[in-house]
Amino acid sequence: MKIKINKLLLTAISLVCTGALSAYKYSPAKNVPVKFKQIMGADISFIPQLEAEGHKFYDNGVNKDPFTILKDHGFNYVRLRIFNNPKADSGYSAKGYCGLEDTKKMALRIKEAGMGFLLDFHYSDNWADPGKQYKPAAWKRLNNQQLQDSIKTFTRLTLLALKKQGTLPDMVQVGNEINHGILWPDGRVKNLDTLAGFLKAGINGVRSVSGNIRVMLHIACGGQYAESRYFVDNMLKRGVNFDIIGESYYPEWHGTPDSLRNNLTDLTARYKQDVIVVEYSQRKREVNDIAFSLPGNKVKGTFIWEPFSWGETFVDKQGNTNAHMATYDSISKQYHIRLPLE
Repeated sequence: MKIKINKLLLTAISLVCTGALSAYKYSPAKNVPVKFKQIMGADISFIPQLEAEGHKFYDNGVNKDPFTILKDHGFNYVRLRIFNNPKADSGYSAKGYCGLEDTKKMALRIKEAGMGFLLDFHYSDNWADPGKQYKPAAWKRLNNQQLQDSIKTFTRLTLLALKKQGTLPDMVQVGNEINHGILWPDGRVKNLDTLAGFLKAGINGVRSVSGNIRVMLHIACGGQYAESRYFVDNMLKRGVNFDIIGESYYPEWHGTPDSLRNNLTDLTARYKQDVIVVEYSQRKREVNDIAFSLPGNKVKGTFIWEPFSWGETFVDKQGNTNAHMATYDSISKQYHIRLPLE
């Protein structure tokens, strides 16, 4: 009985893939990658929800679109998170925030602003991070091979939907803060071979749509070199092929700025992959100075997490930009961050 059920599930996955893919007509001219020598980015995935709730944002007293505010202060990249089915019973949002349709609308705004686009797959219906990596509800009974097929299919179909409207991401995270693994319990980090298989499936999904998209593995170990090295070494040993090491840095969990500097220095010396501080909030000046001043230009940049609404924001409760914005004006000027490469 189990064998028959598994065959039926694999057949269903195949039919969904075939039917969905055949419906796409591409506009490849619109999907031109945007490249920057240095990246100063922001994760602003909460923006659609904030705007729906009536929040407005002001810069020097003038009401502005949040993308305009970011660009005016030197930001050149936007990061978005995406969940498998945020409307699921245990999902992130009954209104579908951070699902595919919401992501497509935000992707259009990113590209219209001429900014780079990083898409962060959580491979869950809700938040995935070092403390929780729960399978999507639709995947709970799948075996190892079916999970790999589902990861690849979901990744591929998401990117094809973005490609159709001309808004392919420039970078993709295959998982969010995955140093403890993904799709628990199967893909916990103690099951290194299984985890590597899942990551390869996601990466294959990306590469099957475009060879121009850079792939990031994102771990939450900004100040922990031993844990960072353990994860990266084991994924490379198992043939996981990726372009960027992403690190989160929050001082309460990851130590002092010196810990961050030491970790990034060691990573850039040891591995061929570039490095990005893909989440932070506090220590804005120090984080960016470390990222942009390390020798070798292998730390490509930073992404502040939800600065319009969470943590050490750069707007006040009324939506007015505050003194933190001057920090970013200075950073963008000092490190020549604004302009894309020709």
